[in-house]
Formats: sequence, C-alpha cells, structure tokens
Amino acid sequence: MSENKWNAEIIAVGTELLLGQIDNTNATWISEQLAKYGISVFFHQVVGDNLDRVRKVFKQASERSNLVIVTGGLGPTDDDLTREALQPIINQEIIIHEETVEKAKEILSKRNRNYTSNNEKQARVFKNAKVFTNDVGIAPGIVVSDKSVYWILLPGVPKEMKHLLGDKILPFLKTELSLDQIIQSKMLRFVGIGEADLATRVDELLKQQSNPTIAPLAQTGEVALRITARASTLYDANQLILETEHKLRDIVGEFHYGEDELNLPEVIIENLVRKNWMISAAESLTGGLFIEGLIQVPGASKACHGGIVSYSRVSKQNLLNIPKDLIEKYGTVSEECANAMVNNVQKITDSDIAISFTGEAGPTSSEGKPAGTVYIGVKVADNEAEVFSFLFHGSRENIRELSVKKGYELIFHEIQKLGDKKR
Repeated sequence: MSENKWNAEIIAVGTELLLGQIDNTNATWISEQLAKYGISVFFHQVVGDNLDRVRKVFKQASERSNLVIVTGGLGPTDDDLTREALQPIINQEIIIHEETVEKAKEILSKRNRNYTSNNEKQARVFKNAKVFTNDVGIAPGIVVSDKSVYWILLPGVPKEMKHLLGDKILPFLKTELSLDQIIQSKMLRFVGIGEADLATRVDELLKQQSNPTIAPLAQTGEVALRITARASTLYDANQLILETEHKLRDIVGEFHYGEDELNLPEVIIENLVRKNWMISAAESLTGGLFIEGLIQVPGASKACHGGIVSYSRVSKQNLLNIPKDLIEKYGTVSEECANAMVNNVQKITDSDIAISFTGEAGPTSSEGKPAGTVYIGVKVADNEAEVFSFLFHGSRENIRELSVKKGYELIFHEIQKLGDKKR
C-alpha cells in the first residue's frame, strides 16, 4: 500500500477525558507526528471506559480507517478494557508477555511494592503482535494487524505514549509500511478581511488545489489560510508551499501579517522596535487587555510605555485629564471621549503611537448606546487623531476580545503606512 493510502484514526479511551478532568493532548501530538511520516488523520474520537461502547468505536474505526492508534485502557485496573474490546474484532489470542512481567516486577521491587495479578494485566498482548518495551513505564506498545488494518495500542500517560510512538513504533512503521513521504503545513495569517471575502478572492486557487491544499480557517478577529503539501522530502514540501504562498500573497497580500504561530502583538512590537517608536494606550472597556497582550511579548519594554486604565468617569477626568464638561455633553461612550483619551494618553506618556478604547461591552446598553458599541481612537505622531466606531456582537467577553483584536489590526495597518520611517 502506498503512503498516501494510509487513513489514520486516533481513539482515546478514558472516562476522565469525557468528564473534562484532563485534556486530550495526546491526539494533537500524535497527529503532528503522523504528518511527518506522510500519514493523514481523518478522525479523532474519545470514548469512556465501557466495554460495549469501546468495542463499537473500534468496530467503526476498522470499517473506515486502516491505521488506528488507541491511547489508554492498558493499565492494571478493571476499567482498562482496550485489549478486551479489540480481541473479538481481530479474533487474536491474548497472551502474557513475559518480558513485560519481569520488567514490572523489577520496577515494583525498586518502589517497595508487591507484584499482583492486576500488574500482570498490563503484560497482556496479542499473540501475533509486535511488542515494544516501555522504557519509562510498564504497559508496552502493541502493534497488531488484521485484514489490512494496523492497530497501535499505547498507554494514555503522555510521557509513555510519546516515548513508545515517537522513539520506537513510528520508526518501525516507516520501514514496515514503506513510508517515504511527509506532510508539511504552513499557516498564513491575515487581518482586516473576513473569511468569506478571503475565500472569494482566492476561489480560483481553491478550485485548482490538489497538492498543496489550501484551507481557510476563521479565528477571533482574523482569518488564516493553511497550506498543506505532501512530498518525499521536507525541502520539496516547503518548495510546493512557497509557490502557493506567492500566489496567495499576490491576491491578498495587503492583509497578510504573519505565519504559523506568530501573532499580531509580536508583529507590532517587532515593527515598533525596528522603528524606535513607543506605544501607549488608554483603556476603558478593555480594562488593560490591549497592553497586556503587548507586554507578553519578550522585549516589549523597548516599544511599549504602558497604558492607563480609566474605567469610571472620575478616573477619566483624574488620570487622563478628560474635561468634565466634555463627558457631561457627549458621554464616555462617544467619539469625542475616545478622541480626548487618545490625545491625552499620548501627551502623558510621550509616546509616538497611542490608542484608546471606550464603549459598552454589555450586557445592557449605556448612555443610550447598545451593547457592543465601541470607539477606538488612534493617534500617530503629530497627525490628527482618528476615531473608529464599531458595533460588535456576542457576550461581554467576546466584545472586549474583538475590541482588542480590532485595536491590534488598526495599529498594524498604521505601522504599515509608516513604511521605513523611524523616530
């Protein structure tokens, strides 16, 4: 079977995962590792510690996937049922793996604990399986094939799972299954354009895609395009991605701000440091979230003076010197207030770029303005301040988050306009 015909499925067994007591980080890690070997993952599943339900999930997987990776259910307790659930599906005898028994006795002896029949349960393997010794735990990794389906059974403990799959089983499968391709991805990040608009603009490329493939991904306040290529080497995959990236940037490059895990605060700080410019903020409804995002970036002190959180009317007057009569005439949720806030915070902090946020995050209206009304003021150097108005929808948390994201977007585009201009 050629490498691109391996359809993988990852199944996590454990009621604790369904209860939210622990996160299923194993599935993410496994998907990333399989991509390095050119294996596509089409399904993720989680099932509790119930024999019938686990068996049904395994049966379904055997009918649609030919590489199934199972984590969990290999421990010493009665609710560890992975082997028992799989046994009637593949109809293979379960035996005791003596090497695992001896290893378990040695480990337990060093811990001053007795070896019991429960511990022996961890040494149960399928007779025709390839067994991989667990060097950081007891339960081994098990690889068994049946009717063109490869099953990989792994402990649920992340440290043990990663050791067995990454260090032992995947290198084995590379030879066993003649895996000679990789899957490589790159994320292009865009701001100032919606998912639908972006997809429309690159529609022709989306229709023509085969290898690489392009997938739009919507995120809060921004959108991304994931480019995924399959090739025999990392270099070849990256070249395919690069060719597609150039085509995409020719179409929507004006909205592009970064790649992969890079975020807008990082881009903003990097550009401000390069220009030797400083930024400050006056925040009301965002309560310091804008500045918090910036100062999380290492080296932010070189570009960020800080901010003033002025939530109440009194604090706007006392901290930002907003005239009382302005507030009485226009209110705090107003273009005039946002304008005064951004002008004054720039003066107070002696910054090159300043931004202000005021509005009503909800859930009720304020000063006759509906929830979601937001005013953002931006002032660059000696230029006149500009105030932008928005009406965001969602929960109070969503509105505040969208406001901050929109603030980053506005600052990013102002920096782009400056070009190479330095202070």
